[in-house]
Amino acid sequence: MTSQIAIQEGLFSWPSDHPELLGSRCQHCGEASFPSQPDCRCCGQRDTQIVSLGHRGKLWTWTIQSFMPKPPYATDETAESFTPYGVGYVEMPGGVRVEGRIQLNPAAPLTIGMPLDLVVEPLRTDADGNQIMMFSFKPVEE
Repeated sequence: MTSQIAIQEGLFSWPSDHPELLGSRCQHCGEASFPSQPDCRCCGQRDTQIVSLGHRGKLWTWTIQSFMPKPPYATDETAESFTPYGVGYVEMPGGVRVEGRIQLNPAAPLTIGMPLDLVVEPLRTDADGNQIMMFSFKPVEE
């Protein structure tokens, strides 16, 4: 039996019908970060807690990646089936900026400040037939 497995434990809630990004928040100064980490990058205290960063953010900046990703980010795509995709920073509630893929939609061109929703989708299939799941963002559908 095959399963869906997160590309890395602790990046997003999974499995879930409503996945959210997971980060950490310092209990001393309140600084949030993604991915989660045991030490605060702001004050250095070792007093962080895992928190939800939500599922919706705003596009902070972006570019188009027009070449296939290298391992360990390899996909099941081939040179013939590869499609360029957006890569950018998405500002989540609380000011945490998350780097990730951004789904392109010709009907909704990417613009700085536009709202984006979190999507969990298959990246590749491993040797055991499990789907490795990653997160990306897509423009909010009104």
